Amino acid sequence: MDIVAVITAAAVIGVTGLLIGLLLGVAGIKFAVEVDEKELFVRELLPGNNCGGCGFAGCDALAKAIAAGDAPVNSCPVAGPDKAVEIGKVMGVDSSDAEKMVAFVKCAGTCDKAGIKYNYYGIHDCKKLALIPGNGEKKCSYGCMGYGTCVRACPFDAIEVVNGVAVVDKDKCKACGKCIAVCPNQLIELVPYSATHIVQCNSKDKGKIVREVCKAGCIGCGICVKQCEAGAVTLENNLAHIDQSKCTGCGKCAEKCPAKVII
Repeated sequence: MDIVAVITAAAVIGVTGLLIGLLLGVAGIKFAVEVDEKELFVRELLPGNNCGGCGFAGCDALAKAIAAGDAPVNSCPVAGPDKAVEIGKVMGVDSSDAEKMVAFVKCAGTCDKAGIKYNYYGIHDCKKLALIPGNGEKKCSYGCMGYGTCVRACPFDAIEVVNGVAVVDKDKCKACGKCIAVCPNQLIELVPYSATHIVQCNSKDKGKIVREVCKAGCIGCGICVKQCEAGAVTLENNLAHIDQSKCTGCGKCAEKCPAKVII
């Protein structure tokens, strides 16, 4: 074996590796992308679910937006108010008043209350069922179909179908919004965790029609609007709605509601 040749080859490889290392080091310095230190701290406080509930592509994108001041510190629904406070400290913003939001299904049309037009036999998927004329087997075309598309979409196991209507466990819900996105009837909304009174109906039909198709629907009578001294209840398209930011929790609307759909 030629020792000189071996030493020469080793030297060439060593010098080549050294040069490549130097070039990579120089390139790393020259083309380095500066990252805001706050962005790194914010990213560490985000959960890493990358669910998109914040409206951004993922936790990295949200951290960058928060650090740049393009998104509020409580943008992450999964992290919750406690983490929002910590992120607020990083950004020098007070977010101690941030409240947890949860999903709520605006339907009380359970199997014993909602009328049925026909019996459906097919794929258990609300979006598929919505393609059938009449928008599902229930007489009310605005209500919960009960086939669990939202259940499968929830990454936190916070939803189950009970007696034909989806029900959200607000202690498990992280307000990621995935259930809202997949519901074909758009009857899921985010409400404050502490909300005391909510209208559990989504029907836009007039009272007479509502009574014919469901025993638990808003008839648009407007009594709740007249009873609310805080001006939190409004009536639009024959459907009552409660502004949670104005609601004082007095309960007069629920007490006087003839349909008993304010819970």
